[in-house]
Amino acid sequence: MKPRIIYIHGNQTTHWSFAWAAWLKQELEKKGYITFFETFPDSIIARCEYWLPFLKDHVKAGEHDVLVGWSTGAVAALRYAETNRILGSVLISPSYTDLDDEMEKQGGYFTTPWDWQSIKKNQKQIALFYGDDDPYIPQEQFEFIAKQLTARTMKIRGAKHFIEQNTFPELLAYLLEVCSH
Repeated sequence: MKPRIIYIHGNQTTHWSFAWAAWLKQELEKKGYITFFETFPDSIIARCEYWLPFLKDHVKAGEHDVLVGWSTGAVAALRYAETNRILGSVLISPSYTDLDDEMEKQGGYFTTPWDWQSIKKNQKQIALFYGDDDPYIPQEQFEFIAKQLTARTMKIRGAKHFIEQNTFPELLAYLLEVCSH
């Protein structure tokens, strides 16, 4: 049975389908995957008090699902995996601190310490994608997260924060590889 792929967009998003997301959904569905691509409630600030219950109660993310989180969506995927079993996660441009950014602080994801061991224990595979020139998140953030999670890491040259791309072939190839077993 193929896993369901759940996409979690970032904050400041009015609709989930920006950049490469619509392309990824279409490509996965062509290959027979069930997907969940939907705009989350409170999509501008992206507060954890709304997003984590939405993942649990509405999306019903669980052991047969792979969470693909971008930016704040990746942070939400990490927090969700602290207390919920999932098949795996793909973290695209995540951070583990609020980066001294007011909107990130309002999200509420950084008010408690990270439970890296639970995040690892509650899933079978973790991948981390990041641009070597991300203008918003320092490279040290990615390196720290990768080390804590012993994640499969893909540093993509010139990808920035993955906003300007209309396709994301590296992500599709990874998902097809790990989800076909």
